[in-house]
Amino acid sequence: MTNLLNKRAKTHGDFAETARMSQALKSLMGTGYRYPELSDIQCEALDMIAVKIARIVSGDANEPDHWRDIAGYAQLILRG
Repeated sequence: MTNLLNKRAKTHGDFAETARMSQALKSLMGTGYRYPELSDIQCEALDMIAVKIARIVSGDANEPDHWRDIAGYAQLILRG
């Protein structure tokens, strides 16, 4: 388990820092005037995208999975 956590820390950043950034992004999004009108799936996709952004700015910005995941959540919304 320690090996996995060490590996993830390199790509995903320090868990506490990533969590702080992710929660800050989610909190800010929630202040949007139209945020209450979003569907559950739109809110969830935005939450997951916030996590991925936090990992990019806290961990390895060159990790392709972060960017693929953001694109994937956006595609899920487009599919409806």
